[in-house]
Amino acid sequence: MSVATRASAWRVAQIVASAVVSATLLAACGGGAGSGNSNAVIPPSNFLTAADVATVIAQAVAEAKARNAPATIAVVDRVGNVLGVFAMIGAMPTFTITSRTGAVGGLEGIKVLPSTAAAVAKAITGAYLSSSGNAFSTRTANQIVQSHFNPLESNQPGGPLFGVQFSSLVCSDVVQKASAAQLGPKGSPLGLSADPGGLPLYKNGTVVGGIGVISDGLYSVDLNIIDIDTDADELIAVAGTFGFAAPTDIRAERITVDGRTLRYVDSEAIVSNPATAPPLGASPPGMWLDASGMPGSTPVPGIAFGNPLSGYAPDPEAAFANKNAFTLVDGSGPRFKSHGGIGGLSRDEVLAILGNGLDIANRARAQIRRPVGSAAQVSIVVVDTNGDILGLTRTPDAPVFGTDVAVQKARTANFFSSIDAASALAKELDANETPPLVPGGSAVTIGSYVATMRSLFGDQTAFSNGIAYSNRAIGNLARPFFPDGIEGTQNGPLSKPRGQWSPFNDGLQLDLVFNAVVGGVDGSVGCTTDKRIRNGIQIFPGSFPIYRGATLIGAVGVSGDGIDQDDMVSFLGLANAAKAMNTGFGNAPPAMRADTLAPQGEGTRLRYVNCPQAPFNDSTEQNVCAGL
Repeated sequence: MSVATRASAWRVAQIVASAVVSATLLAACGGGAGSGNSNAVIPPSNFLTAADVATVIAQAVAEAKARNAPATIAVVDRVGNVLGVFAMIGAMPTFTITSRTGAVGGLEGIKVLPSTAAAVAKAITGAYLSSSGNAFSTRTANQIVQSHFNPLESNQPGGPLFGVQFSSLVCSDVVQKASAAQLGPKGSPLGLSADPGGLPLYKNGTVVGGIGVISDGLYSVDLNIIDIDTDADELIAVAGTFGFAAPTDIRAERITVDGRTLRYVDSEAIVSNPATAPPLGASPPGMWLDASGMPGSTPVPGIAFGNPLSGYAPDPEAAFANKNAFTLVDGSGPRFKSHGGIGGLSRDEVLAILGNGLDIANRARAQIRRPVGSAAQVSIVVVDTNGDILGLTRTPDAPVFGTDVAVQKARTANFFSSIDAASALAKELDANETPPLVPGGSAVTIGSYVATMRSLFGDQTAFSNGIAYSNRAIGNLARPFFPDGIEGTQNGPLSKPRGQWSPFNDGLQLDLVFNAVVGGVDGSVGCTTDKRIRNGIQIFPGSFPIYRGATLIGAVGVSGDGIDQDDMVSFLGLANAAKAMNTGFGNAPPAMRADTLAPQGEGTRLRYVNCPQAPFNDSTEQNVCAGL
């Protein structure tokens, strides 16, 4: 199908918010909001202008033409506003999702979504995973979401951000809709992408957005990260970043995790000269599209992150003065004003948990940030037993992806620690993974995961007996090997078995949100039936349930700067808040925690918490979470 007939292609309703940009709002752009934390970190001039967007896309188009690889190219700003989408003549209107592993089910084999969805997802991933201290690409994401870290490295645990691909979805209540003008964060049609071809864009050392490219018609992963690929999508994106490339010192290959160096791009051997790329002009070699694949407008400007009009601004909460706190805002102020909630957490207790988390983060040594010794940058959230957000705060340069993920984590810990998690899962709608949408697939009954869990642990009360689950513990259960990464073992009860598992078919996490993702459902409906997990669940560490005595009263979630740091900020922050307040709330009693559980005949206990050694920049303390 040619670009000219693209407008008639199958359209997923509301897959992603189209960028509705107001020249009036742009003219009003200024520095950070006035507050006790008026430490705006991003100059108001650091945003992509319409001319910048046109330049980036023109440079990418020139490379695509030189490679004879007609592409769909998207550019977004740091908070996910779609600033321009261009489909070259001959570009494929749709794409096929495949891990190339032979897996069947989930998103595997779906080929009806518009190519704009893939390009936008890649662009958002480059923007959302990056910050002023780290530049990550979709190739980086590919490395850290697979069944082993590194991929193909036998008997190694899953990637540190295993499951992050199903976050920042348009069905989330945390992301903003098209009607919210430039307010972010915006949702991604496919979540975060692990398909090479998405890179962040920088100005003056500040991440200002991302570019995403699809030219080969495949939305996939790189199963072998040891070899060097010549990937057209990635090289077209590399050309597009000319003049807007990430600073060399913060690119992923300068950052290590568990002693392994991360990947940024496999090659920068472009064949065009971006400096001489011709502008697209009045008769461009293709057409401008909107975010859903329909005819759209020429590029529009983005907005400076940290400006209140971006949806992120200094947190005006007096309790966080001098704690370097930012939050999500809209026209009326903070979107999630701190308050007490169902279950019994008071506003003062919520503020104490968030404030102590900020204190830990500001002292902690970041894992994925340059220069070495930088403070951790994280998002922190507290929810009640209904999953409602009681308070949300963050440090200024925390990557945007962590906003939605922190909420997912908190809700996951709260949900699975409740006594009715099993019955709630049984009420969820089947995941409609059936032909012709999913070739070879079949409907998935969500309640079947409970039966598998109960069989593995020999306990017919699992997920209804009040055991306290952290996100690390739930993640143990959601891996295709149990114990995590060990070849030849059975899959975790919340995962698809090896052979069926892939990053596009990972188990309960995807099945819960599958219908919403393929149906383009937005946050006004939610990703799931149960509102306690309305933006889906997350399956890598960084959250803990909150108790008063033996009674569940909510959960805290953290995401941003290394999974062990996330564990520490949430677990130790909660413990410190409990000690300071002395009102009876705190971490789960040790006898109730999921690390008391081991499957029949296996003997490997679940993990509950893992804090880093010697984590602080201002102290030589060791084992800071021991005994809590």
